[in-house]
Amino acid sequence: MARHMKTAEEILKEETGEVRSLRPFESYLVSIIAIAWALFQLSLASFLIIDGTKTRAIHLAFAMAILFLSMPIVKRPPKFLEYFASVDKVPINDYIFAIVGACAALYIAVDATGLAYRAGFPITRDIVFGFATVILLLEATRRSIGPALTIIALFFTAYAFLGPHMPAFMAFKGVSLNKYLNQISLSTEGIYGIPLGVSASIVYLFVLLGSMLDKAGAGKFFIDMSLSLLGRFKGGPAKAAIVASGLTGLVSGSSIANIVTTGTFTIPLMKKVGYPATKAAATEVAASTDGQLMPPIMGAAAFIIAEYVNVPYIEVVKAAAVPAFVSYFALFYVTHLEASKLGMRGLTKEECPKFFETLKNGIHYLIPICTLVYELVVARHSPEKAAYNAVLILAVIIVYQEIKKQFVSGEKDFKVAAKNSVKVITQGLIGGSRNMVSVALATASAGIIVGVVGMGIGGMITQIVETLANGNIFLLLLITAIASLLLGMGLPTTATYIVMASLTAPIIVNLGASYGFFIPLMAAHLFCFYFGILADDTPPVGLASYAAAAIADSPPIATGIQGFLYDLRTAVIPFMFVFNTDLILHEINSWPLGILIFVMACFAAFAFTAAIQGWFIIKTSFWEIPLLLVTAFVLFRPGTLLPILGLGPDMKYYMYIIGMGFFGLIILEQMFRAKLAKK
Repeated sequence: MARHMKTAEEILKEETGEVRSLRPFESYLVSIIAIAWALFQLSLASFLIIDGTKTRAIHLAFAMAILFLSMPIVKRPPKFLEYFASVDKVPINDYIFAIVGACAALYIAVDATGLAYRAGFPITRDIVFGFATVILLLEATRRSIGPALTIIALFFTAYAFLGPHMPAFMAFKGVSLNKYLNQISLSTEGIYGIPLGVSASIVYLFVLLGSMLDKAGAGKFFIDMSLSLLGRFKGGPAKAAIVASGLTGLVSGSSIANIVTTGTFTIPLMKKVGYPATKAAATEVAASTDGQLMPPIMGAAAFIIAEYVNVPYIEVVKAAAVPAFVSYFALFYVTHLEASKLGMRGLTKEECPKFFETLKNGIHYLIPICTLVYELVVARHSPEKAAYNAVLILAVIIVYQEIKKQFVSGEKDFKVAAKNSVKVITQGLIGGSRNMVSVALATASAGIIVGVVGMGIGGMITQIVETLANGNIFLLLLITAIASLLLGMGLPTTATYIVMASLTAPIIVNLGASYGFFIPLMAAHLFCFYFGILADDTPPVGLASYAAAAIADSPPIATGIQGFLYDLRTAVIPFMFVFNTDLILHEINSWPLGILIFVMACFAAFAFTAAIQGWFIIKTSFWEIPLLLVTAFVLFRPGTLLPILGLGPDMKYYMYIIGMGFFGLIILEQMFRAKLAKK
């Protein structure tokens, strides 16, 4: 167990860049840089006012410095490269990379005035620093999140230069080195574009909040609360895992971090009540992956959606709410069906934490989360202001918690309380910066792809994708979904979303319009976002599956396949909200109607899940499966029946009655068969 747990932690450390076991002075150096980064970001949200481009440059410089000092060139090198791959110290070459990388990233801020005067006509110094920024950023990204994003960025770069030599249908006029660097690394159209801007201004503060909550002990509280509420139900630990991962997902943009935080406790408990190891791990994977769907935070990509679609962030939360909660309710139902099929029990009363005692000991952790939700949803403050205020409140709560510990222990030593408070807050600041390294690098590198597309390649890609789709909107969505899953095998969710949204979101909207089919831009962006998230557990690469399998002692590929089967109920939802915009509450401003849509979508997801799982009240018969699928489709998209029945659009919501009639018919038939089986 210890060996496998270590493997899961190693996967998480690779994601956050904590591969090296640094010597004391090196550890202090990295910690000082990380704390300085955190203080810089907090000052931006409070009193420091600087140009957005400079903010992005400083943000990237911190990420580059920490990455090169923390991550070796290669992890398993041949003997002659062992010095460069050192994991017990920082070799001199990485000190050089860290310094040069940070300076290159800062160049656009240091010489902003000169670059503005020389726009389009870079001098030699500009070219040198611009080229160094691209190369070192791609190398830092390769070390941080693997080679996939670097290879894709290099492919787009090569295409930009080799376009004139391509076959006719792929031909592109090409670009010069000056134009490429001016677009990619000497302006805000590439590396320093919107994705990095959102990472610098908003995402960091939410990641910092999540890190501080984790260091303060909120993760354990979420797990204990979930177990105290749900542990005694059939398959209780699995249901508790879903709730705990959902709560953790509120402030975590990483499915792997979710798994290591909650899965350590929930996977062994799931196995204890009868879940096979593979299904226990897969349940945790599905729950943790979907944590990124949960409003109001939804990981880094949600803030970028708001920028790309040009709407207030609260509009993204509104659009994502119904699909996210339907997906979670359906996963809850999956665990119930699995428990029913396997005849599992829940935990005993003695095995579950006591609810009121757990709540009493950890209710203070809910204060910053409630503050965040209030400021985002009710007060309608900006995301950065809301996150900043929540961080400040959490810092006060940490101090209160440490003082309380001293009183409970009877020592009442305020110096120790102050020391421990500073330690927890400092660890949170360092953890937040480390967690942000991969996000900052991914958004910056994805900016290279966005910048190249902006040079004119976008039109060519649109033609190629439209040709592949042959004018069929269903085929276009399928191509987008498959491409997102394939890209997401090697990329973090945010990078996958940025790449696919830049390439396909406008095409989805425009192609739909050309066939008289209205698709909101928000729906197209959320479609790319959903499949970027689902890629986290797509075999054979999904790292989330490897992390959970390491804890559960199950085969990683089998875990990934099982997790993906569980996630089919999530995969169907994006297709549904593209064709039924009610599901993202587009132009729905009535609470009763919104609740009706949500409830019907839940029943649709239950019917779809029962069909996929082959179990409802009892095992489904062969003819019930198509009826369940039809029921799901009618409830997801009630407008489908209108032309068939010759009815007008004003009758759309009455079609829910037909869908629920099908649902009730299946229930009655299953209950009848269950009674016959008992006789």
